[in-house]
Amino acid sequence: MPLIPNKDLKQFYTIAEVSEMFSLPASLLRYWEKEFPSISPRKSGNNVRMYTKEDLEEISLVYDLVKVRNMKLAAARELIQRNREGARKSNDLLTRMQGVREQLLAIKKELDALV
Repeated sequence: MPLIPNKDLKQFYTIAEVSEMFSLPASLLRYWEKEFPSISPRKSGNNVRMYTKEDLEEISLVYDLVKVRNMKLAAARELIQRNREGARKSNDLLTRMQGVREQLLAIKKELDALV
């Protein structure tokens, strides 16, 4: 699962940036907007989608449920509606665990270089 960059650096992200972050086609992001009302980017004057950090968190949640856990869209939508906080906590935990894993792999690589 992709890690969301430090969300305090930018206020808005374009669909191209979000597409690259999650390695998803822009068309899938637009489709998810229709399927999950909680993903609702603002649109600028010339109709360019501008995603906020809250939108990125929602996309991350949907990504986890659909792409990582292989849930169907309807099941993911129902889970989010029934237990949004539980699904979000699970997603946050997974994201933190992935960060710890990356740190441990970096430490192992450094230790292997010392031997």
